[in-house]
Formats: sequence, structure tokens, C-alpha cells
Amino acid sequence: MEKQKQQPAEKESEAGGVVRYRGWKSMPYVIGNETFEKLGTIGTTANLVVYLTTVYHLRSVHAATLLNFFSGTTNLAPVLGAFLSDTFLGRYTTIAAASIASFLGMLLLTLTAAIPSLHPPPCTSASACQPPTHSQLAALLASFAFLVIGAAGIRPCNLAFGADQFDPSTDSGRRGIASFFNWYYFTFTVAMMLSATIIIYLQSNVSWALGLAVPAALMALSCALFFLGTRLYVRVRPEGSPFTSFARVLLAAVRNRRAPAPASPDDLFDPPHQSNLVAKIAYTDQFRCLDKAALVTTPPTATPCTVQQVEEVKCLARVIPVWSAAIVYFIVITHLGTYVVFQALQMDRRLGRSGFEVPAGSMVVFNMMALTVWIPVYDRVVVPALRRLTGREGGITQLQRIGVGLVMSVATMLVAAAVEQRRRRVGAAMSFFWLVPQQVVAGMSEAFAAIGQTELYYKQFPENMRSVAGALFFLGIAVASYASGFMVAAVHRTTGWLAQDLDDGRLDLFYLMVAAIAAVNVGYFFICARWYRFKNTSYSISMDDVELPDYQGSSNTIASSKV
Repeated sequence: MEKQKQQPAEKESEAGGVVRYRGWKSMPYVIGNETFEKLGTIGTTANLVVYLTTVYHLRSVHAATLLNFFSGTTNLAPVLGAFLSDTFLGRYTTIAAASIASFLGMLLLTLTAAIPSLHPPPCTSASACQPPTHSQLAALLASFAFLVIGAAGIRPCNLAFGADQFDPSTDSGRRGIASFFNWYYFTFTVAMMLSATIIIYLQSNVSWALGLAVPAALMALSCALFFLGTRLYVRVRPEGSPFTSFARVLLAAVRNRRAPAPASPDDLFDPPHQSNLVAKIAYTDQFRCLDKAALVTTPPTATPCTVQQVEEVKCLARVIPVWSAAIVYFIVITHLGTYVVFQALQMDRRLGRSGFEVPAGSMVVFNMMALTVWIPVYDRVVVPALRRLTGREGGITQLQRIGVGLVMSVATMLVAAAVEQRRRRVGAAMSFFWLVPQQVVAGMSEAFAAIGQTELYYKQFPENMRSVAGALFFLGIAVASYASGFMVAAVHRTTGWLAQDLDDGRLDLFYLMVAAIAAVNVGYFFICARWYRFKNTSYSISMDDVELPDYQGSSNTIASSKV
């Protein structure tokens, strides 16, 4: 009887505008979903080049071309997924559908290995390998298509969805968001380490069917964890396409380009802010040419854009220069990750007297280990110490964090160049452990630059574009991947530094060239950071914009801030 009396009161409170943020209570489901998803997808894709060449009998050049296209597509697809999420579906629905698509892709890929009719028969000799049939290739490409759909929805949304579970109007909520970004990346690197060791071992040394079935099972567990937390999630509803508003601002600014500039912000169209999802952004005097979109003309030619719409476009315009500097950073990391394997192949990789030889492709594990160890130290020790010194919630700003990572990327390439010069002198007798320092510095640089980027994009984009903010990170990686390929081809054609046998080339000079580019990029970033202005917002979230969890119990945090 007492319980029946409490339920109407709770419903009345919810109807009155109470939002229950579960914060860390919902994180086991969010981070668990992300961890098992990464274990599944990375464990599936990390060794695909070997699968295509040994099981499907594709020529190495064809396998590399197919995987480059697949990798580029999976990094570009999140842009479309983010648009659909922010415009129509919302992050919860997008992640749910994408998780199921990823599971179907992994299941189908597992079947291509487990069912003999879905892949070519084993080679009878080195010169007698039967190529795959059209139906076998169709099954393979269908599995890739499902994986691309999964990446399109999961990659841009899972980080923003996790941050949605914290109240941005409270100090504890904002600290929770910053801490979540660190732990999100921590689980990401742990998943990569396990995939690069255990799962690849199963695929290469036990059986492909088992090695692919394990990631598929992990993806099924990821889906289960995500749906188990449904009752706890705060689900932000989409408000429509932000790109339509952006296009309207740009067209209005062009249409009014000949009009005199407004004397003050008071001359601009700034009606009362109606949205409870998207925070009101204060006026800034950057990109003043865009202010003409909100100019009230006499006689009126069209309904002017609002100051809010103009400021949302300015937020995107301010992020683009910082994003371009991040592309160069990823080019540096890409080159290091590629050529460290070639260096390891020409070094002594034996562990003591056991005779065990470390696989050259496992060098990336040292990068991940450094990142995995450093993130908890940074989150629990460094940030609180910096917070006491600076008074900032994150210890330092996101731009300062990115800047530290960019500086460390220069140091990474200088260390790599020095190690390569020594390798050329010592030769094959040099231990692969000499490659560990550059991997450690690279891992720590990612802890600053990569996490700083994701946090910056999330916090500086308008709330109705946070999935697009997640996609922007992967778009930068995609552009860097393509640029790295062109750069390697150009350097090889013009200098000969990147020979097949590293002893015949000058990889150390290539590393120094990349270090110089990274140093110039640091200077460019400092200019962008000095010019950058963080947005100033006020939050107001109502029941009309948030789907509350179906939960009968007490809440930890209640958001009731007003504009």
C-alpha cells in the first residue's frame, strides 16, 4: 500500500521535469559494451590480411587494397552514422542497431571460416591455390558490409552516449565526464592488447573458425550488456538536422554580405532561447562575417537566423583548425606504427635463452601498455594535483592536453631516429628492446593528444552535434591514413629512403623529416590554440528532450538547472 502511494508521486515528479542521471551506476553497461565490442571488432579485423591471403588465397596486393578500402570506409562511415543519430534516431537507437549489425558481420565472417563451402579449399601446393568463387567473395564482402554499418553507428555515438549519463550542470557531473573519457580510452587500449595477443594467437595457431568465433561471442556479450542497462540510461532525443541550420546560416551570410556590419550584438536577431536540449551559447566576436546572417534587414528580405544558430556555426569553424593539426599528429603515429614492425623484423627478437621470438607485429603492445598504465595514474594522481594548482576541473584545458601530446610526438620521432641510426651501425644483433622507448613515448602522447581531442570535440560542439563530434575524430584518422600512404609513396619515389631492406635505405632521415613536420605542426597548433575561444553556455534540460530510464528507486543526481 505504501509502495502504491509512492509511485504516483514519483511519476508526478518526473512529469515536472526531473531528470535522473545515474552517472557511474550506468557505466558497467556502457563501458562493458564498449570493451567487449572492441575485443570483438579488433580481434576480428587485426589479422584479416593473413586470413585473406592464407584462407581466401588473395594476392597480397589485392588483400592490401581490399583492407585499405575497408579501413577507410569504416573510418568515414561514422560521419553518416553521426548525422542519422543526431538528426533522426538518437544515440541509444543508433548504438543498439549498430551493435546488432556488428554481431551479424562477425557471425557471418566466422561462418566463412567454419563452413568449407564458403571459402576456397586448401592449397595442394604452393602453385596450386584455387581462388575464391563469386559466391564466396559475396559472403566475405557481406560480412564486411555489416561491420561497416556497425562502425558507422558505434564509433561516433558510444563516447557521447556514455558522457550523456552524467549531469553537465554540476561539478561532480563535469568531473565524471572528464574521468569517463580517460577510462573509456583505458578500456579501449586493454581490448586492443588482448586482441593483439590472445585472439591473434588463436587465429594463427589454433584455427580460424575458433579465432573468429571468440570475437563474435564477445560481440554478442557486448550487445547483451548494452540492453541490460536500458532501464538506467538517460536518452537524449534528437532535435533535427543541425546541418540544415548550418546551411541556412551560410546562405544568409552570403545573401547579406553587402549589408553594413552590425554596430553591436544588440542589432542582431536574438529571440528567447526555446530549446531545452541545446544550451544557449553566448555571443562571440570571432567570424563576424557570419553575424550578417542574423542581421535584421530593412525592408526584411527573409526571416533572419538567430544568434544561437550563428554561434553554433562558429563553434564548428573554431574546431576545424585544431582538427587539422590533429591530422598531422595521426600521420606521425601512423608512420611510427608501420615502420617499427619493419625495424623489428631486422633485429634480434629472442627473449633470453628460451628461443621464443617475439612477433614483429606485437611491438604495438608496448605502446598500449604505456597508455594503459599512464591513464589511471593521470586520472587519479596527476589531474587532482593539477586541479589544486589551476582550479580547473580537468587540471588543464583540453587544448593544453592536446598540445602536450603534440610536443611528445616530436620527441617520439627524434627517439625513433636515434634508435634507427644505432640499428644501422649494430645490425641484426641489436635487441628489439631498443624500440620500446619510442613506443612508450608514443603511447603517452596518445594519452594526451587523442583523449584531449575527443573531450574537446564533445564539449565544444553543440549538443545536437555530439555524435558528429565523435565522427570527426575518426574522420581525422581516415584522412591521416590516406595522407600517410601518399607521403610514403612520394618519399620512396623521390629519395629512396624507404627501401625494402632498411639497411639499403635511410629510415632515420625519414623519421627526422617527420619530426620536422611534427615540430612545424606544434607551432601551427599553438597559434590555433591561442586564437581559440571556448564556448560559454547555459544548460536547461527538460523532460520533453530526455527519455528517462524506467527505474523505480532513488536517484543520485537531479538536474533542474534553468537557462
